[in-house]
Amino acid sequence: NMKECYMGKKKLKSKLKLKEVVFVIQSQSNSFHSKRAEDLKRDILKQTADLGKELPTVLLIHQMDRHEGAWTILPLMRDFSVAYGRNSSWIFFCEEDTRIQVVKLLEILRRFDTSKEWFLGKALHDEESTIIHHYAFAENPTVFKFPDFAAGWALSIPLVNKLATKLKSEPVKSDFTIDLKHEGSSIALYIWQKGDGPHLTPVPEFCTGDVNSDRVDQCATTFSNFLPLCGEPVKKEDVFVAVKTCRKFHGDRIPVVKQTWEREAALIEYYSDYRDISIPTVDLGVPNTERGKLLTVGSLSQVTVIFRLRKLLSCYDPNEPVFLGERYGYGLGTGGYSYITGGGGMVFSRTAVQRLLASKCRCYSMDAPDDMVLGMCFSGLGIPITHSPLFHQARPMDYPKDYLSHQIPVSFHKHWNIDPVKVYFTWLAPNTEEALNGKKVEFNREDL
Repeated sequence: NMKECYMGKKKLKSKLKLKEVVFVIQSQSNSFHSKRAEDLKRDILKQTADLGKELPTVLLIHQMDRHEGAWTILPLMRDFSVAYGRNSSWIFFCEEDTRIQVVKLLEILRRFDTSKEWFLGKALHDEESTIIHHYAFAENPTVFKFPDFAAGWALSIPLVNKLATKLKSEPVKSDFTIDLKHEGSSIALYIWQKGDGPHLTPVPEFCTGDVNSDRVDQCATTFSNFLPLCGEPVKKEDVFVAVKTCRKFHGDRIPVVKQTWEREAALIEYYSDYRDISIPTVDLGVPNTERGKLLTVGSLSQVTVIFRLRKLLSCYDPNEPVFLGERYGYGLGTGGYSYITGGGGMVFSRTAVQRLLASKCRCYSMDAPDDMVLGMCFSGLGIPITHSPLFHQARPMDYPKDYLSHQIPVSFHKHWNIDPVKVYFTWLAPNTEEALNGKKVEFNREDL
């Protein structure tokens, strides 16, 4: 019948409105990060106002009740379902450094039927099967796709409502939550439901290239920040470096530090369970223990880079209590806490150290996991964790290539099955800054 045919066409032409899109910025409470998130919110609202459209809802995660910010997104689905489950069509998530062309984003979202369950994003996949995915895709890890948060990602409201219902009966079980990259894969695994839920639908217009890249005209999103710099880098003399080690690693791991980044540090001391004047080390009088050893040696088994760290620290106020690095979490769904993982390196502002020392918080035993205890202490003091994706608990080969392509890393961790000196000169040494812009690299990164 002609009327039904006409109504069908009319339905197809009906357009998604911007007010049906809820923008969620994965923000943090630290002043540097919250300002960047506020700037992005203003930009989204200005673009919308310039179009003469009704303004969308823009949320900053760290301002939401009972939420630390930036991470552990799944528990928010119930809040989103209650608040936006009836009048909205999409929840669009992005990082503070994601740049959005609102018109193009709207055009993309209009391609999808909003009555169905959709999970959209720029797809990443593991090169090898990983413990974080419980080796679920051991035979072919590339099958499982998860979103690159830097490019932005979206959930249709029917899927948000479904997740909210599922979370009531099946809370997220994991005690440990890992960094934001793995938060993306955790969300994808939860949505996937062993094949019963939707897979990630890759959207080529969700990009992580710089705003000046060749493809930018085709992109609805870009990523603006490879390594933050806010004025002059912090002076060498204003960064004190403490390297943790133990006697059995004096012969093989300390030489790596001395061959690579020690010369970049003006103030450096090595702390150990044994005094060795040839290095020299300071004996802390604390024995190395089997349970605690991974953390005790954690800071030494990483390859770090001081000159990039000094640039990054120019963006933080030392008068604020800053606790910075790669964020992990313990029991966050049940009143736990976040902490900075020691393997990627931990940065404390002077104010944070003063607050910590003035508190009565101490390690509860010789073999306590020190990075987790620090997280517990700072949580008790009301000092938030500040996450940076530039610190890495693993080796370069443990990350999807696309994930590393839009950052200039500050640290990598572990000496297992790699040459740490080679990793340093390929990924972190001063002359590799140019290499990240497409110029020749001394070593082949495919090997790492």
